[in-house]
Amino acid sequence: MPQNDKRPNLMVVEVAYATPSQQMLVTLDMPEGATIADAIEASGLRGRFPEIAGDALTVGIFATVLNASHVLKQGDRVEIYRPLCADPKEARRRRAAKK
Repeated sequence: MPQNDKRPNLMVVEVAYATPSQQMLVTLDMPEGATIADAIEASGLRGRFPEIAGDALTVGIFATVLNASHVLKQGDRVEIYRPLCADPKEARRRRAAKK
């Protein structure tokens, strides 16, 4: 006799965040249809890192910047990006000027 299972199908995703001194990678079981924002919230990283508590985060999957409303797929790794400390072009100019 078939069962009428009303539980959502789950997928495994990861949420990654790194500071200069530590890296965090949280593995989650998320329901199909979950978004990047859902995974970040479920990860608990906002509570551990106050600098990512706001809504204006730059996020992506496997180094591709995406909107927080992007729907996840099985095996995705959500990455929370920190702002750059220096403009890479300006840093390169300063290094070249020292030579």
